[in-house]
Amino acid sequence: MFMSTGGYNQAHVLKGVINATAKVMMRSERPDQFELFDQLFDEVKQKLFAQAQEKDGDGVIDVRFNTEVVNLNVAPKFLVVHGYGTVIALPKEPKE
Repeated sequence: MFMSTGGYNQAHVLKGVINATAKVMMRSERPDQFELFDQLFDEVKQKLFAQAQEKDGDGVIDVRFNTEVVNLNVAPKFLVVHGYGTVIALPKEPKE
């Protein structure tokens, strides 16, 4: 299984578009915990890989990530990472 932010320039079959989101609440006493984004990226990547496997894919191409800090008036901040991409399968070699 592979993941790429670009396309794939060899023969492949499109299996579908997938997306995943991960979030974490920032503690009010430490409002600058932006290093938590790293774990969110890893969590989103693992979710994308799992969805690609469910679609019998060999990889995910054209992957994009969006990050957001969500501020709520009556609650703490949330860090959110959303990722999406296209699942592809590589052609299987015919058995002789």
